[in-house]
Amino acid sequence: MFKFFINEVSIVRWLSALLLLLPFIWLPCKAQPLKLDGQWHEVPPYSHCAESATPQCAGVVPVDKLDRTGGHFFWQGTFAIGQTTQLVVDFKNSSVIGRFHHRIFDDHGRLVAETEGGIQSREPSPFFLRHGREFTLQPGHYQLVTEISSPFFLAQPTPYLDTLAHYQLAIQTGDALTLLCMGVLLGLMFYYAVLAGIRRNATDGFYALFILGNLLYNGTALLLFPNLFGLHWFYLISFPILLSNGSYVLFVLRLLDIASESNPRLYRLGMALLGLFAVFVLLALFKPNWSLELDRAGVGLFLGYGLLSGIVRNRQGHFSAPMYLAAVLVFFVLGALSISLGRLGGVYTIYIEHLGLLAVTVEVLLLALVLARQFSQLRMQYERAHLNATHDALTDLQNRRGFIEAGISEVERSKRYDHPLSLIYLDLDNFKQLNDMWGHSIGDAALSVIANALRSTLRSNDLIARMGGDEFAMLLPEISQEAATEVGNKIFAAVNNALRDFPPVTASIGAIHFTKVTWTFSDIMEVADELMYEVKKNGKNNVNFRHYD
Repeated sequence: MFKFFINEVSIVRWLSALLLLLPFIWLPCKAQPLKLDGQWHEVPPYSHCAESATPQCAGVVPVDKLDRTGGHFFWQGTFAIGQTTQLVVDFKNSSVIGRFHHRIFDDHGRLVAETEGGIQSREPSPFFLRHGREFTLQPGHYQLVTEISSPFFLAQPTPYLDTLAHYQLAIQTGDALTLLCMGVLLGLMFYYAVLAGIRRNATDGFYALFILGNLLYNGTALLLFPNLFGLHWFYLISFPILLSNGSYVLFVLRLLDIASESNPRLYRLGMALLGLFAVFVLLALFKPNWSLELDRAGVGLFLGYGLLSGIVRNRQGHFSAPMYLAAVLVFFVLGALSISLGRLGGVYTIYIEHLGLLAVTVEVLLLALVLARQFSQLRMQYERAHLNATHDALTDLQNRRGFIEAGISEVERSKRYDHPLSLIYLDLDNFKQLNDMWGHSIGDAALSVIANALRSTLRSNDLIARMGGDEFAMLLPEISQEAATEVGNKIFAAVNNALRDFPPVTASIGAIHFTKVTWTFSDIMEVADELMYEVKKNGKNNVNFRHYD
């Protein structure tokens, strides 16, 4: 457990270093915006004030920030340029915007440029994964009027102006981050889905659904689906997360084995959250513009539940809890930032959405380590069980089962490549008398001594087994007839030398050699056994060889 704890601390340190590097990721994403002084205004229902670009219209109210539950707003700001310039107007902080409409007026109030877009708009976007719109303007003073309407907002979108050349450079880091993280999520979603089908494991299935919800959300919010596939349904940003929040709670319950009998409080809390998330879904159907706020509350709740569950189950010694706790700690920090921040100061082309996407991706990658650790543990358990099933505990040689498994494979290999092969069968003489005179502990000591003698005489690639009781078998692949005969005699001498301290025990040996193997392994064993019994019938304590071409 201490070793695993060290590993998890190391992972957290590496991830902490990654978080410290985030400012350096942001630096190339800082635009060089032109000075743009302006103010948001809220447009009352059924008003056309934004078209006239006059905030003095009746009912128009200046606001410092946009209502997260959506609405109709316009920005009015002024700027000046000293030379003919290719400019891009875009939004900072967030890309979750239903529709926008930019209008640029000169200092005489004439409309000189306009464009529109947004997630709900089918207007083609000239910049991949961005709301940027390009203008070429002559020197002068201008007024920008940006009208937006959206069912809800994740953060506070704010218009800014940048030169085309710098904008194209500044957006590259954020776009690369989007594509990289989306690729990771897509690959791991399919991985968990396949595991759920193969292993019939609901834990993997729930996590695949959680990733799917985040793929749909991020793919829409960060404009991947609208740009690539023409998917403009705005609520793909919110409704999938409502469902994925519940999937995550179910995943935690299964991963950490939280049950009503073993952890009643955690279990009841998880069930209560699932009930609450079901209520959230119903509320969102009647109040869809509140769906993202319900998402925000749900994310905070499941993050808190995951962190609490990880801490409790880690203290209780659950196998997967330490690695899960390391993952959820990082997820908690980044996730809390993504649902609480409204603005990113000084950063223009990295969005709040990017933070949320990074949080999910890091957590998914860390939980892949949890899965890898589970597989490693299962593999070790399998190997330990297989070792116990195929090896003799007293002599540490293979047992009958292990010898037969390995022997069948070796005989088939010898047939395939026309390699020679020998099998030697050894049975102790008078072993029962030794046990009767001196006890089974002395008999066990004799068996151990014989095992050591066989190991020291044979090659490392030869198979040695205790077949049961006082019987031993040896399979010698790729050995000539002369060498096999020599080895048989060496074994006879080594075993009898080892048995000098255990009178009256001796050894009877039957050995069979094939220049070209045509028999089955069971037939070879049967003949070697018969050869050994011929020695016993003829006075014991000898070696019987037979060769087949």
